[in-house]
Amino acid sequence: MRKLCLIIVLLLPLLLKAQPVKVACVGNSVTFGYGLENPEKESYPVQLQQLLGENYLVKNFGKSGATLLRKGHRPYNEQEEYKNAIAFAGDIVVIHLGLNDTDPRDWPNYGDDFIKDYMALIQDFRTANPNCKIYICRMTPIGHNHWRFKSGTRDWYWKIQHCIEVVTEQTDCQLIDLQEILYHRPDLFPDALHPTKEGAGIIARQVYQAITGDFGGLQMPDFYSDNMVLQRDIPLTISGKANAGDQISVLLRQPEKRKAKEIQTQLATAGNDGRWSVTLNPMAAGTNYTLTVRSQSPASKKSAGSEITYKNIAFGEVWLCSGQSNMVFRVDQSIEDEQNEIKNYLATNPDIRLFNEKCNWLTNDYEWPETALDSVNRLMHFAPAKWEMCNGQNTTEFSAVAFQFGKMLSDSLNVPIGLILNAVGGSPTESWIDRKTLEFEFPDMLYNWKDSDFIQQWVRDRAKKNIAKSATKLQRHPYEPCYLFESGILPLQGCAIKGVIWYQGESNAHNIETHEKLFPLLVQSWRNCFGDNLPFYFVQLSSHDRPSWPAFRNSQRLLMSKLENTGMAVCSDFGDKYDVHPRHKKAVGQRLARWALHDLYGLDVVPSGPLFKSIETKGNAIFVSFDYAEGLHANDGKALRTFEIAEQEGQFVPANAEIIGNQVKVWNDSIQNPRFVRYGWQPTTDANLVNGDGLPASTFGVGSW
Repeated sequence: MRKLCLIIVLLLPLLLKAQPVKVACVGNSVTFGYGLENPEKESYPVQLQQLLGENYLVKNFGKSGATLLRKGHRPYNEQEEYKNAIAFAGDIVVIHLGLNDTDPRDWPNYGDDFIKDYMALIQDFRTANPNCKIYICRMTPIGHNHWRFKSGTRDWYWKIQHCIEVVTEQTDCQLIDLQEILYHRPDLFPDALHPTKEGAGIIARQVYQAITGDFGGLQMPDFYSDNMVLQRDIPLTISGKANAGDQISVLLRQPEKRKAKEIQTQLATAGNDGRWSVTLNPMAAGTNYTLTVRSQSPASKKSAGSEITYKNIAFGEVWLCSGQSNMVFRVDQSIEDEQNEIKNYLATNPDIRLFNEKCNWLTNDYEWPETALDSVNRLMHFAPAKWEMCNGQNTTEFSAVAFQFGKMLSDSLNVPIGLILNAVGGSPTESWIDRKTLEFEFPDMLYNWKDSDFIQQWVRDRAKKNIAKSATKLQRHPYEPCYLFESGILPLQGCAIKGVIWYQGESNAHNIETHEKLFPLLVQSWRNCFGDNLPFYFVQLSSHDRPSWPAFRNSQRLLMSKLENTGMAVCSDFGDKYDVHPRHKKAVGQRLARWALHDLYGLDVVPSGPLFKSIETKGNAIFVSFDYAEGLHANDGKALRTFEIAEQEGQFVPANAEIIGNQVKVWNDSIQNPRFVRYGWQPTTDANLVNGDGLPASTFGVGSW
């Protein structure tokens, strides 16, 4: 008996030891690990086991080619892996199915059964273990290079994602989003469907966080920092991440002489995905605020929790300044008079604050090292930035156009101004548009982009030079379609901005028709990100010795007339025949600011120089009417220049031009029945028509075409 008791005492810890939590990973080839060099060591369930540790037992029940649909070409519920998963009776079941249901053999015929069949599968696992917790995964991406992408897979994929979300809503299951975290990493999907080891690791981390609720504690987006400017006069969303279930408090205070005065406090609870948000009541323009974000786990009330405090916060106007090299162009590169003016201006201590997202790797004419190639693939093209009060050092390194824009707003509104800069030299329009928009609206931009005639030759050649040392065909580059949206715009989502100023087009002027498709997509893409009808003010290309620029400038003018809440700053009078980067930037920034002051802030400011409105033929002359035409005159006191007229399309001859009231009469005695007129139709133009504010007229061409 004594021996028996001793044995029981020795074995008792083992008998009482908790059994590991059983995790069943159910799915198709992505779960199985197809395409990996060693699925037994690299698949996401194996990596999940390493993350969860010995208190969990993870099993892989993935079946390549399996469909969720029970009438599909390879129903999961008829496979041996399904039977083994049911027998395993997991305490946790993670289901990732649906990718193979995009097959034309499946979705077109049996899509109506998807929700019903998914619920039946869930019930099967609940029958096997009534206490199991089930996680449903939004599918990992299917890339545009998939052979069935445009023939149906693209469209059916998103319909299936919707059905998965419906199933989650109608069952007591938790959603794990495997699409969002990988959608912007096509480099991790060599065949457009199956992730690499790194991709499988990202899936494992996402599933681990969902199961444990451990999202790494309190985290805030990178655009929050000391000295930041928050948008005034609107309900303001403050958001971040924390561990699931953490209680969040957001305190806004303003220090007084003796103690801080609490302005408002908002509370939230982090969801199952770790996300939380609160909404601050609208705040008027002001400075010297403190924002404190605290998180507290309900399971550890005795601990202090986490806290992040941001100091010297201002409420004012926040603008995003983007584009290519003419927006990058620094204050210390502009003409000397403009540099000196800004130096003197800084002595007045204006409340302009800068968030300058500099590039880790410049797209100059050289081959990048391997460290650059790796960081670019990981979407780390922009260096971490912090909000700074403008001073003599950081202002000289900031965009000259953007700072002149902010200076005019500051002088006119007398409120704090926040300027976010993330322009990239040489970048084309398509690199700033989100992936889903291009997939549906212009998918051909995505294919073989480094050899595509949609992409300007210079852009392609420079990208090839930068990534010449890369060993992978999936190497990414900032000029790649979607890349700068994914690395530069998406991280700013959630930042409330008043509007956008944009200086770009030089890298798209080779193909006007393509740009006419891309530019509206760009504007809508950013409005989807930052808010409907986001103000978008852009710069018309200047004078420069490139043959396509007159037609491109005219195209930009027409785009402005078609897109609501946009404005165009004319700068053909400050171009440079030999340099694509004219050094006069003050007028460009101010002309952008005029649009904002007129349209958004209601100031009595003329927003633009004369913009073509209409034509009327009288006898042998064409009378041109303009918007913003008060005080028409020649800027040099001489006769109007660069007007041309034609009776037959393409047969232009120089014309006389005379200002009559707010119109311009254009004629040539040799043309009796004029039908076409154009102005400033030269790459480098000395056109001289301005209005009473001295603002130049946009170049234009009008007629039957």
